[in-house]
Amino acid sequence: MNPSPATPRSPRRPRWRNLESFVHIQTVLLIAAVLATLFTAWTDPGLLPGALGDRITINFSDSVAPPPGAIGSPTPRSRPLIGLVAGHSGNDSGAVCADGLTEVSINTQIAAYVQKYLSEKGIDVEVLKEFDDRLDSYQALALISIHTDSCDYVNDQATGFKVASTLSNPHPERSARLVSCLRNRYAQATGLSLHNSITNDMTYYHAFDEINNETTAVIIEIGFMNLDRQLLTEHPDVVASGITNGVMCFINNENIAPQPTP
Repeated sequence: MNPSPATPRSPRRPRWRNLESFVHIQTVLLIAAVLATLFTAWTDPGLLPGALGDRITINFSDSVAPPPGAIGSPTPRSRPLIGLVAGHSGNDSGAVCADGLTEVSINTQIAAYVQKYLSEKGIDVEVLKEFDDRLDSYQALALISIHTDSCDYVNDQATGFKVASTLSNPHPERSARLVSCLRNRYAQATGLSLHNSITNDMTYYHAFDEINNETTAVIIEIGFMNLDRQLLTEHPDVVASGITNGVMCFINNENIAPQPTP
């Protein structure tokens, strides 16, 4: 008996065609992944379903987030600067009493107290000498020159304090306010009365012509070394508090109660 003929087999596809299909599939998947990544990166997370946007964008935000405070931090404002001239310091003794008490020693002590008190209130303070080189074009919110009146006995009215500013001032309203604040607060703190004997040495005080025009400046005679001696030498903290309160009145634009005329 003759054997039956073999059943013909289906033709086999070449292996290189299967490999080509696999590569095409991988390429398509890779392109899809890239497009999906780009889509989510540039799409508002709120447009994606559910929490998908949140899960995707977390990875991006972690990689590019700026350090805390790097963006949007407000620039700190500089603190006000007040200049204090300790009258006659670095130059001479000023007025001198028979027992050797000097004006410069009082002025220097009061200036140190005022610097301390203002610094405690968050104000930057510089204490300058009488003819300090820094006075040339000196720029600050205010400059107060501290002096003390004569030790000679003149009469029973030679007591009290004086405050004056320059006669030629580009900003007279500022000077007037600083003068008013110091007069009011100093009288309240010390109990001294305003002495209306303003001299040319005060209104034409040398520093007024040396400092920057934007610096509001005054000179204060804090009392007489004769009749006001006890206050000046035994209670410098009270004297300094009066000046400090006057400066803060000016800085904070505080109300000024009417000052009675002596």
